[in-house]
Amino acid sequence: MQRIAIVGAGGAGKTVLANQLTALLALPVTHLDALRYDADWNVVPEREFVDAQRAVVAGDRWIVDGNSTASMPVRFARADTIIFLNLPPLLCLWSILRRRLRYHGGRHPDGVHDRITVGSLRFVLTFRRRFAPAVRAHIAAHGQRAVLIEVTSRRQVNLLLARLDGPARNGGTDDG
Repeated sequence: MQRIAIVGAGGAGKTVLANQLTALLALPVTHLDALRYDADWNVVPEREFVDAQRAVVAGDRWIVDGNSTASMPVRFARADTIIFLNLPPLLCLWSILRRRLRYHGGRHPDGVHDRITVGSLRFVLTFRRRFAPAVRAHIAAHGQRAVLIEVTSRRQVNLLLARLDGPARNGGTDDG
């Protein structure tokens, strides 16, 4: 696991997982929101956004979290691991609400900008039905060489982290 792409609906925990993996695996992390928006939270031109991703994934070691279906081929073609957080919509909505209550909107310390709109809520509610098939199609087309880890619950995320924590603590080996 040297080049990890993390995808999933809003509120699925992409940024949190990316930060936890960074701590465990000592890989640099890039949050797509940081590439997608400028300092004033304006969308950057698509070409600039894609070029910035190409520069990140050209490296040998990285974690990139975020959706951006249009540029998934850029990340998936270079990833050795794709983590698909396919959590239930109501759990994702609950996470968004908790984040709003915790940070009171705006940009929080992890770099996510808390902007709740009708469109973003619709995206979360329909992600599994409308967007997950596109994610799977991009994985099939561009991520054939990557190991796919699809998780559907917070428990599975925690088990993944626990499994990775053992080797990380033992210098990269599974034997204790």
